[in-house]
Amino acid sequence: MQFYLNGFRGGDPDIADAAPGRRYRGPHDPLPEKVDVLIAGCGPAGLCLAAQLSQFPEIETMIVDPKPGPIEKGQADGINTRTMEMFQAFGFGEKVKRESYWVNQTAFWSPDPANPSHIRRIGRVQDVPEDSSEMPHTLINQARVHELFLDVMRNSPSKLEPDYSWAVRDVVVDPSTDDHPVAVTLENTGVNAGETRTLRANYVVGCDGARSNVRKAIGGTLHGDAAHQAWGVMDILANTDFPDVRQKCLITSSTEGNILILPREGGYLFRMYVELDKLNPDERVSARNFSADDMIAAANRIMAPYTIDVKEVVWWSIYEIAHRLTDRFDDVGDDEDRNPRVFTAGDACHTHSPKAGQGMNVSMQDTFNLGWKLAHVLQGRADASLLRSYSRERWVEAKRLIDTDHQWARIMSAPPGQSELDGAGMPRFQKQFIENLIFTGGLAVRYDPSTLTAEPTHQALATGQEIGRRFHSAPVVRVADAMQMQLGHVALADGRWRVFVFAGENPSEALGLVEWLGSDPGSPIVKTRRAGEDIDALIDLRAVFQGRFDQIALEHMPPLLKPLKGRLGLQDHEKVFCLDHKGLGDIYQMRGIDRVQGCMIVVRPDQYIANVLPLSDRQGLAGFFDAILTPATDAP
Repeated sequence: MQFYLNGFRGGDPDIADAAPGRRYRGPHDPLPEKVDVLIAGCGPAGLCLAAQLSQFPEIETMIVDPKPGPIEKGQADGINTRTMEMFQAFGFGEKVKRESYWVNQTAFWSPDPANPSHIRRIGRVQDVPEDSSEMPHTLINQARVHELFLDVMRNSPSKLEPDYSWAVRDVVVDPSTDDHPVAVTLENTGVNAGETRTLRANYVVGCDGARSNVRKAIGGTLHGDAAHQAWGVMDILANTDFPDVRQKCLITSSTEGNILILPREGGYLFRMYVELDKLNPDERVSARNFSADDMIAAANRIMAPYTIDVKEVVWWSIYEIAHRLTDRFDDVGDDEDRNPRVFTAGDACHTHSPKAGQGMNVSMQDTFNLGWKLAHVLQGRADASLLRSYSRERWVEAKRLIDTDHQWARIMSAPPGQSELDGAGMPRFQKQFIENLIFTGGLAVRYDPSTLTAEPTHQALATGQEIGRRFHSAPVVRVADAMQMQLGHVALADGRWRVFVFAGENPSEALGLVEWLGSDPGSPIVKTRRAGEDIDALIDLRAVFQGRFDQIALEHMPPLLKPLKGRLGLQDHEKVFCLDHKGLGDIYQMRGIDRVQGCMIVVRPDQYIANVLPLSDRQGLAGFFDAILTPATDAP
């Protein structure tokens, strides 16, 4: 972690100095008349986006929610490994690791053939495959995730806070102007309930749930089907003789249904998803009037011969499975020749069952994809056409989610002997679980070739860093201080691109590339750098060499690898890395990087690999960035 860049200052280094002219958000402060971005909804998607945009005080961001304040309990709890990597970029990954429950193993229980009315354990699976991520799969209260994002917002230069008790009622886009063309009608849901205000925004993002008013305003509809199956979910404090209560468990009984057990943080709390009754095609789950007692009774029937003695129900809910997806994630129709102004994310554009643990994760990944693109456009670093890529990229991933979860939900609800996977050598749900591990880890996302994601022409130079997938971190040592660390952890949620230069057997080629990047007029770093900016303000260069840290002479490194930055012009010593010499792994070997030729890997601000190029292909690198970034008009 780097601080003191602009001079020494005591106190918590996570708390940034307030930007000049920031908006005061007191309880009686009037709403602004204009904002750059208005976010509807303080769920995971909305707060993830707000946390990103809060790092840019020049972008006026507002986030509203009809609730009177933050949630305290309930809702989602699963954080997959890809999201944990993202949390690391926001600065609170280690905090979540310390507070959360780690899902290390998943146990499978099914009817005992000798006594079908009783269940027995039939297997265990390691939950996170080896070297799929340096981060664990965790479980933690969604409210705590909200709080961590809120802390990022409060500590940012923007000092951003939500405006609670305001709901978006309508959104209207005026295509005849580029000056705050979106009119947003807000309705007060608090002490002045029913009062309305209209403000104007450059962009609106609807993170306002499955009944999204933002989606409805732009003509979006959720399409799909329902499984007509009632499920209950409860967070409980209970005693039980079931031996695997502190492991993730998938339990299927012969006649009583299924259960998913998820231990929670803190050592005592756990969550149970309990299958209840089938619903008629025209029936809603609310008509059955299920209660927490119904769930507890069903759980005891399914878990026989084991029993559960519930001491406290912390939170519970009844739901029915539905798989629905909207046709697009923005306000631009296929026949419209304009760039989008309104977007939807999370449950506003895709809904599914909660048992695969993907809802909160995919929702946050939606806005992690969108946030840096909005920042680029609003800062004038990219053309507004960049925003078209959001719907293209995230719709495909949402469709993958819906299709996979559709299959998983029906397998989980099918009685033994009635699933398409029965008779395949192991129980259907265990087989499907194993096949889905990369997907449920959030690691199956792969963006197709586009302006932002190059064709895999030179993929052979880094076979383990696939273009279109997230940058797969590996151990390195920072040369300046011999610090053993994960290379991917330098990619923060700060809207910057990363270029990783991996030196080949002849380091001079990598050093020559770095010299060119730092000084040549054709370099994308030089072309996009604005007057008064640090040289790494938009494109952050890092270099990795194959020797030990004590074999690399920092004094001979080009200026771009030890740049002078900040108000005082202080030298940055954290740009150069080498192989890990303490046995955690060789990044070249682990990620298939060509030792002879080396390569450069371009990583997007959302941590996805955009390009892999030879060290000699300077024009290829320049051309890639030319298609995305706008040259600075006031270069130093």
